[in-house]
Formats: sequence, structure tokens, C-alpha cells
Amino acid sequence: MNSVESNRELAENKLILLYIINNIEPPVSNLLITKIILENKLMNYIFLQQYLDELCDGKFLEKLDADNKKSYRISPAGKQGLDYFISLIPAGTKSRIDEALLDYRKRIKNETSVIADFVAVNENEYITNLKICEGSFTYIDLKLTVGSRNDARKLCNNWTVNSEKLYKKIMADLDEN
Repeated sequence: MNSVESNRELAENKLILLYIINNIEPPVSNLLITKIILENKLMNYIFLQQYLDELCDGKFLEKLDADNKKSYRISPAGKQGLDYFISLIPAGTKSRIDEALLDYRKRIKNETSVIADFVAVNENEYITNLKICEGSFTYIDLKLTVGSRNDARKLCNNWTVNSEKLYKKIMADLDEN
């Protein structure tokens, strides 16, 4: 492969990433991007991670780090670059990506989401946010204040592991006469 082909492939792969991230509800987790890319054999894992870092360094993507989970969203410069160079993505590849994204959106919409995170108000006060959602419907949304980061983490971990059981127990207790 000569250097022109190599540069074209590099640009195409970065545009593919911008295209995917632009067409999914932000922020997009690293896990979801990886899943889409690898399941559709668009590029290998090493290049994927390298391109994500390069797109962040170039200010085309914004990297978000929440509780050690990387996610991304497209920046205004990324949108502008994508709009300008979108024609470099082959039509067949774009069509495959669109089909895959439609499938992922359906799966995500139908999956039940368990959300468990927390924010520090000060060093002795943390607010946990515990939810169970399915699509746009929220089954339960609990906000609890605890006194330490450790307690907040423990609540979030327990909610993630036992959310279904805890939801049923809360509903049963609330439904008692």
C-alpha cells in the first residue's frame, strides 16, 4: 500500500468514527463504539483506539470520563469536518453503518437500563442517582444522600447488581395495605 492509499484509509477510518458518533445519541461509550466497529469489521481494535485518541487531540471529538468509563461526543469542529468530507466514506460502508446503527438503536431502546452514579456535594455529602429505565420510560428514579464516597460507591454497586430485586421489594413494600 502506498502512502496516498494509506492516508486515504486513515482519513476514511476517522470519518467513519465521526459518522458513527454523530449518528448515535451522545455521549457514546467506548464500549459501544468498539462493539459497532468490531462487529461490522470496519477496522481493528488497536487502530480504533488510536484514531479515537487522535480525533480527541485534534479537537474533533470530546472525551468524557465519568467514573472510569470513557465516552465521546462529536465537537463542532468534528461536525464541520464530517460535513465537508463525508463523501470520502464509500456509499456501501455508509449503508452498512446506517443499518448497524438502526439495529443498535432498536436494541438500546428495548433494553432495560440500570443507572447508578453519584456526585459529590462536598467531602461529607454525596448524592446517588439510582434508576431503572426502559427506552424513554423510567420505572424508578431514586436520589439518596450519603455521607461518604465509599457509601455512595457501595450503594451504586449494590443497585447495579440487585436493581431488579430491590425494585420489586420497594414496590411490594409501597403496595402494602
